[in-house]
Amino acid sequence: MEHDLPEPPWRTPRKQPVRRSLSREAIVEAAMGVLRKEGIDGVSMRRVATELSTGAASLYAHVANKDELVELLFDEVAAEIPLPEPDPGRWREQVTQLWVDSRAALMRYRDIARAALGSVPLGPNALRVTETTLELLRLGGVPEQAAAWSADVVGLYVSASAVEGSMRAQREEGHGQWDDQARQMQEFFAALPADRFPTFVSLLPHLTTGTDEERFRFGLELLVNGLAALATGPGGAGP
Repeated sequence: MEHDLPEPPWRTPRKQPVRRSLSREAIVEAAMGVLRKEGIDGVSMRRVATELSTGAASLYAHVANKDELVELLFDEVAAEIPLPEPDPGRWREQVTQLWVDSRAALMRYRDIARAALGSVPLGPNALRVTETTLELLRLGGVPEQAAAWSADVVGLYVSASAVEGSMRAQREEGHGQWDDQARQMQEFFAALPADRFPTFVSLLPHLTTGTDEERFRFGLELLVNGLAALATGPGGAGP
C-alpha cells in the first residue's frame, strides 16, 4: 500500500499541524481571533476547529454550540472593561466613564455587541459590570426601581451604539463607501422641500454634525442627568 512506501528524498517533508491542547479556554482564544477578523457571522464551530487543527465534533465536549461560544466571547470582552472603585461623590462621572469604556471595549471586537441585543449577558465578567453599575447608582441615591431598569436601558443604548459603530467602521473599510453614503444622505436632506418639512430643514445644519463619540456622550448625558434628577444622594437633584 502507498502509505507503506518511504517518501522520495526529493520531496519536501510534510509538516504535521501543531495541535494545541483542547480546552474551553483554547477554544475561546481561537474564536476571539476569528471574531476580530470576521465578526460574529464568521464564528462557527467548524471555523474555530480549523484554527485549532481539529474537527468540529471535538469542540462539543467543551462548548455546547455557537450560541454558547458567542456568550463566552462576549464575557471575555467584558473582562477588558475597567471597573472603578465606587466613590459616592463621583458617581455620575464614574458611571458615565464606565459606559464609555464598555462601548470602547465592545467596538474593539467588531460586532460582538450584537450578542447583548435580545439576550441578557450572564457571564461572570458581564455580571461584574452590571453589579458595579447598580452599586454606583445606588450610592448616588438613585431609587431602586430606576436603578434596576436603567441597567437594562443603558445596556441597550451602549450595545446598540457599539453595533452601529462597528457597522460604520466596516463600511469605512470599503474604500470610502461610507463617505459616499454620507454625502448622498446630506444631498437628499438638502433637497427636502422646506414647506413640507420646515422644522427638519431648519435644523439640517445641526442634524449632520458631531462625531460618533460626541453623539454617544450626548446620549449618556441625557440618561445620567435623568437619573440624577431622581437621585437623593450626592450629586442628585431629587427630593
